[in-house]
Amino acid sequence: MLRLQARVFHLRQWASSPLTSASAGYRLPDSLRQVLQQQQQRQQHAKAATSSGQARTNRKPIKKLLVANRGEIAIRVFRACTEMGIRTVAIYSEQDINQMHRQKADESYLIGKGLPPVAAYLNIPEIIEIAQENDVDAIHPGYGFMSERSDFAQAVIDAGIAFVGPSPQVVYQMGDKVEARQSAINAGVQVVPGSPGPVKSAEEAHKFCQEYGVPVIFKAAFGGGGRGMRVVKHIDEVEENYNRAYSEALSAFGNGALFIEKFIERPRHIEVQLLGDSAGGVVHLFERDCSVQRRHQKVVEIAPAPQLDADVRTKMANDAVRLAKFVGYENAGTVEFLLDKSGQYYFIEVNARLQVEHTVTEQVTGVDLVQSQIRITEGRTLEELDLTQDKIHLNGCAIQCRMTTEDPARNFQPDTGRIEVFRSGEGMGIRLDSASAFAGAVISPYYDSLLVKVIAHARDHATASSKMLRALKEFRIRGVKTNIPFLLNVLQNEKFLSGVVDTYFIDENPQLFQFQASQNRAQKLLYYLGQVMVNGPQTPIATNILPADIIPTVPNVPVATKPPAGWRNILVSEGPEAFAKKVRQHKGLLLMDTTMRDAHQSLLATRVRTYDLDRIAPYVAHNFNPLFSLENWGGATFDVAMRFLHECPWDRLDLLRKRVPNIPFQMLLRGANAVGYTNYPDNVVFKFCEHAVKHGMDIFRIFDSLNYVPNIVVGMDAVGTAGGVIEAAISYTGDVSDPSKTKYDLNYYLDLTEQLVKAGTHIIGIKDMAGLLRPKAATLLVTSIRDKYPDIPIHVHTHDTAGAGVASMLAAAEAGADVVDVAVDSMSGMTSQPSMGAIVASCERTPLETGFDLDTVSAYSAYWEQTRQLYGPFECTATMKSGNADIYKNEIPGGQYTNLQFQAFSLGLADQFEEVKKMYSVANMLLGDLPKVTPSSKVVGDLAQFMVQNKLTSELVEEKAAELSFPSSVVEFFQGALGEPPGGYPEPLRTKVLKGVKPIDGRPGASLEPLDFGALKEELEKNHNIQIRDLDVVSAALYPKVMTEYLEFRNMYGPVDCLDTKTFLFGPKTAAEIEVSIEKGKTLVIKTLAKGDLNKNGMREVFFELNGQLRSVMIKDEDASKTISTHPKALKGVRGSVGAPMPGEVVDIKVKEGDTVEKGQAILVLSAMKMEMVVAAPMSGTVKLLAVTPKMKLEGDDLLMEIE
Repeated sequence: MLRLQARVFHLRQWASSPLTSASAGYRLPDSLRQVLQQQQQRQQHAKAATSSGQARTNRKPIKKLLVANRGEIAIRVFRACTEMGIRTVAIYSEQDINQMHRQKADESYLIGKGLPPVAAYLNIPEIIEIAQENDVDAIHPGYGFMSERSDFAQAVIDAGIAFVGPSPQVVYQMGDKVEARQSAINAGVQVVPGSPGPVKSAEEAHKFCQEYGVPVIFKAAFGGGGRGMRVVKHIDEVEENYNRAYSEALSAFGNGALFIEKFIERPRHIEVQLLGDSAGGVVHLFERDCSVQRRHQKVVEIAPAPQLDADVRTKMANDAVRLAKFVGYENAGTVEFLLDKSGQYYFIEVNARLQVEHTVTEQVTGVDLVQSQIRITEGRTLEELDLTQDKIHLNGCAIQCRMTTEDPARNFQPDTGRIEVFRSGEGMGIRLDSASAFAGAVISPYYDSLLVKVIAHARDHATASSKMLRALKEFRIRGVKTNIPFLLNVLQNEKFLSGVVDTYFIDENPQLFQFQASQNRAQKLLYYLGQVMVNGPQTPIATNILPADIIPTVPNVPVATKPPAGWRNILVSEGPEAFAKKVRQHKGLLLMDTTMRDAHQSLLATRVRTYDLDRIAPYVAHNFNPLFSLENWGGATFDVAMRFLHECPWDRLDLLRKRVPNIPFQMLLRGANAVGYTNYPDNVVFKFCEHAVKHGMDIFRIFDSLNYVPNIVVGMDAVGTAGGVIEAAISYTGDVSDPSKTKYDLNYYLDLTEQLVKAGTHIIGIKDMAGLLRPKAATLLVTSIRDKYPDIPIHVHTHDTAGAGVASMLAAAEAGADVVDVAVDSMSGMTSQPSMGAIVASCERTPLETGFDLDTVSAYSAYWEQTRQLYGPFECTATMKSGNADIYKNEIPGGQYTNLQFQAFSLGLADQFEEVKKMYSVANMLLGDLPKVTPSSKVVGDLAQFMVQNKLTSELVEEKAAELSFPSSVVEFFQGALGEPPGGYPEPLRTKVLKGVKPIDGRPGASLEPLDFGALKEELEKNHNIQIRDLDVVSAALYPKVMTEYLEFRNMYGPVDCLDTKTFLFGPKTAAEIEVSIEKGKTLVIKTLAKGDLNKNGMREVFFELNGQLRSVMIKDEDASKTISTHPKALKGVRGSVGAPMPGEVVDIKVKEGDTVEKGQAILVLSAMKMEMVVAAPMSGTVKLLAVTPKMKLEGDDLLMEIE
């Protein structure tokens, strides 16, 4: 009665299922009813199965076969049929219209129109109808779907069609886990303690647990594959797990019936492959080890089971055969066991169908299981197929890896989308079984996530593992996430390689989840190029001037020849103090070349890329070794590299150091502000300098925008601790040669110099950021410092805005300066530095001889003249046509002059730029007459533009200061965020501007707590899911928002710094071919083919040829998409913004707006690929917004709700 009761339960559940509508009007066949009634009266199951089967002894040949399945298994069966000369028929759902299995068959027919995706393949009447209308002789169920549905098998037979599988009653008896369990008991096979029938409710399951204890496991009564399977380890989790398992089983198999049994801990999962014929013959094809599982879903299968005791193997196989003969099993099937450490094994279930992992058995036995199934269905006996037990032997070892579209880094969340790139791993000993594995295939959320079954066959387990590892490494799949990184870790795990693992293997080896992120550089670069082609430049463009169509010519450089020794060789071998001493002893004038930093900051908005610096760097190393230094890093270039050029400043430093090993590098350090615009904890400044020196920086020009010595000293101490050369600089303003200007007179600068010398500087720097140092003033200032400090080198920096830079530098040199700053001719003048060629020529045949010849300088200049044309979009000459001596009046720094001009244009003040310049001087006096250099210059500039925009005079500002809303930089200045200005703050203006805000006393950074670099690194790795270098942590400490955006950009678009500049800015031309070197010895050849039309989702497909292979990317057209409604995405990094962890459908919403939730509380249930996932609250709080509704279909990271 037990079997009939279970069957009635099954039928009632099926009748109430939503899938019943797919089979409307379908009545259970009388023949199956009679079988169920007669079954209690039969004494021997074998006789019953043999006498009431499909009457296969008539040996009717199969000429046309339909596979009632999809994907990989359908193709596997089609291939077997084709080899046998059998015509094939496929069925496909509306969602599968483009799937490969439809195209592989001789005929294919749509099924289940209007039905949900899974329900289409469960539509029994329509499947039978298609088979009858198209003269199908046999139906193969594959695995999953209805492969273990006895009513389906019976319906096929009643329609006069052969069913490739066991008889309906055996399908029922073995497919129902309760029936199979009882049959095993009757056959004398040991089973795990469990419920005698399906448990009808969570309450009944709870009662079982109270009686037998936990752990227990729920299993679907009418299916396998891990669906509807849940382990319960705590009694209070029974109800939730019962409900989830029931729902999964109902979705996957059309029936939610579950049974419960005691959970055996630390077992190996061993299954025996069987074949039975209609004459009662049964053979085994040895066993498979399926212990590598996740969520009870097999991931890796091995045949035979490694290191399995021979006696256990024999006994287990014999028990499997005995059970099969007891029930009269016919066709292919699998008996599964749990094997504990003591060698005791327990029957758990029979899979009355072909298994996903049948492939490994085929490889080690040489038996085609699918063809054997078909021949047996035709009436052949095992003996006729030459498959008697004595003729079945093992040959080596086979391993199968299930490659799925799941992201192991996100708890194996299913991924969906379009496969943009597919390149498989192949070769000797590798077999691939797949369906949707090709470029252009669309992975939907409706079906199982299996992509490819990869099978490796070799003489032993170790060799098969190495073959599998090699094959997996060869795969290149882009567009969707796969579990390849996880599989690679499994294949390299020592325990796995030993051959003996249990079902706890994955859970107990967390290192399996430590992944090295795939670089995916080529596809990311294509995505960037497509993005630029569709949506325009990905960095802000300042002018309408397009880059020239030019490839700058690099002068010849000796190949494989070390560059000649330079000043860095002295620094490295003798240290900073000896270096400074030898600089002072040097006869002649030394030059620092600013072309690689300050020159392009002044002329090209700091936009020159590493790509162009790298190309000319070897020439500089070989021809400019007499240079005191190259200024190529620091200052504004640090954040601009990340913010606008999307490249890492540290990588730039490393690369240039490699190219130029012989010339010292110099950078600008803003004292306690490092390379930022705000205050940092002192340990951030020290850590920055430590890494800068370690990666190749040598000389640090340290300054403070207000000449605030405490800020400068922090930078000096940091550089000294790191081992760098300290060049403490005085920020020059005013005119020391004008007796009427008393604030910044000679005594002021001599006093400041004295403080810097006492603080331990190696070199004194004079930083004339506005180009105010006239020749007479240069002579006076340098002479005075030289007289007082004869042993300390003096280094002078200026800008040539007024056109007097060459004269001023020559005057400084003649007065005793050791080093002056220049820029190569084509990058000099105006707001940049004085001309290198002019200085070199002026010093020829004088005591100031520089050691350079004009031909070398000219060749260097020619490269930059051409390169500058690539940066037309940032060219300062778009707005500035010449130098201007009015800087002696307005005192605007050179680097800021062009920026102000661009800003004036962007703010609609282009016609008022002259007024802005005049107002700059007024603003400066309002603020107390400041030294003007970043960031103090920005304060003055912001106030000047604020006054012009609002038509304010100096008097109105002072009068209405308490009412005006000043720029934040102005408020922060008055608050003391930059330090103490010379002469103090102007009052009462400061008090009015602050409006009661408490000012900062003393050095701004002194009160800041040290930064926890370890915690920041952990946060970055958690947020970005990549390995973070210590260098990246420093970048994030200085520019947290910029660094976050940079990392996100690089993750999306890859190494865009490898692209040539014109392509980087405006993308490639159609039909153009470019070469991109992504690393030494790896070059991508990219040809742009076409940009597609806009589709209904607001996307355009852009086509390329990459290394001769067709590639394409889908790009969202930002302008067109503004009119298309899309679901909002969760905000990255915001804990309360809860996103969908995987694409799928909303099954259940457990909260509503206004509800209070606790961290970890279940708030929503998603379903995708027949898997359900409970979404937990990431934090405690109140549900502010619910963004989804039941049955809503979502993409990954779509917003679910907001919690605050």
